[in-house]
Amino acid sequence: MYMLTTIEQLNDKIDAMVTRYETMKTENETLRNEVISVKGQGEAKDVTIVKLEEENALKDMEIEEIVKKIELALG
Repeated sequence: MYMLTTIEQLNDKIDAMVTRYETMKTENETLRNEVISVKGQGEAKDVTIVKLEEENALKDMEIEEIVKKIELALG
């Protein structure tokens, strides 16, 4: 009888460990997916930043050309 109780206790602990493992496995997968999503968002923002920097550089060149034309016109 005592041996059965010990085996039952061991079985309960194993069941608890398996349940905890499955919970942690699911949580790990969720976190992994969140990391992938955040990395994707970061990469998209980086692309947007590069595009905006290029547009800004083009606008700066346009402004410089306009200033040169004004200087030539004023003379």
